[in-house]
Amino acid sequence: MSAAGVIDVRGMSKRFGDKLVVDAFDITVPRGAIYGFLGPNGSGKTTTIRMLCGLLVPDAGEGTCLGFDVRKQAGEIKKQVGYMTQKFSLYEDLSIRENLDFVARMYGISNRKARVTKALEELGLADRAGQLAGTLSGGWKQRLALAACLIHDPQLLLLDEPTAGVDPKARRDFWDEIRRLSQTGVTVLVSTHYMDEAVQCDFITYIAYGKKLIDGPAADIPAQVGLTTWRAEGPDLAALETELVGQAGVAQIARFGSTLHVSGIDAAALASTVKRFETRGPQRWSLQPAGLEEAFIYLMAGAQDNFSRDVA
Repeated sequence: MSAAGVIDVRGMSKRFGDKLVVDAFDITVPRGAIYGFLGPNGSGKTTTIRMLCGLLVPDAGEGTCLGFDVRKQAGEIKKQVGYMTQKFSLYEDLSIRENLDFVARMYGISNRKARVTKALEELGLADRAGQLAGTLSGGWKQRLALAACLIHDPQLLLLDEPTAGVDPKARRDFWDEIRRLSQTGVTVLVSTHYMDEAVQCDFITYIAYGKKLIDGPAADIPAQVGLTTWRAEGPDLAALETELVGQAGVAQIARFGSTLHVSGIDAAALASTVKRFETRGPQRWSLQPAGLEEAFIYLMAGAQDNFSRDVA
């Protein structure tokens, strides 16, 4: 199996009834990559990832995951996938150790007791092994869920909105662990609509209404979109935002705390507009590299929602 294509699929599509939820999706995922699937709720992110991992059979398209055919060998793929759902799905009336032991039995893991003990130690759960899962905070539940996903040493990890509802420290600890796994060769697919999770990814694909809008290395996405961004700081930003709407070169305006980010794809026209407003004041202007969030807002503004979608 090539290290360049742990996942390699072309033309993958899925319908639910009369709704085309995923439309001719192509992707290549390198081994050990953290690959973010970014898009709004209902955009088809989770459905796409489930097809890639053998958890859902596509209606059209072809390709491989971990060397297996995504249409014909889904069972083999699933054996090597760890899936962490957004909603905590383990047994709340069992202890941490009992939950992990149950999952290990489900996978038929040999030397089960030792493997559970190792999982408890690796995820920092050993001191709480006897605590009921239902009494854990969001961050500890997340850690338990990750331990359960990893109990069978999967080659591919699927994370569906993995840090929703947990505190900032738990989020940092979680992503430290994900990066450690990536360095060992585990490939990670992350479904999210949060920018602070997207920036943790090596690669990103933007999905809207079932269609892939763009994908590539995370650092390259803003340049691929072609945005130029100026930042305005100072007083009266709300009034400035109103005045900027419809001005030459201004494709979007986004408020970031005490600053205003003004972006467009016509760099010359945008610079001319900024110069006019800068001369007038009182705001201070500076050119800055466009970021992932500006790129995401721009892409979503141009995406066309042809019909309502109820399936994620």
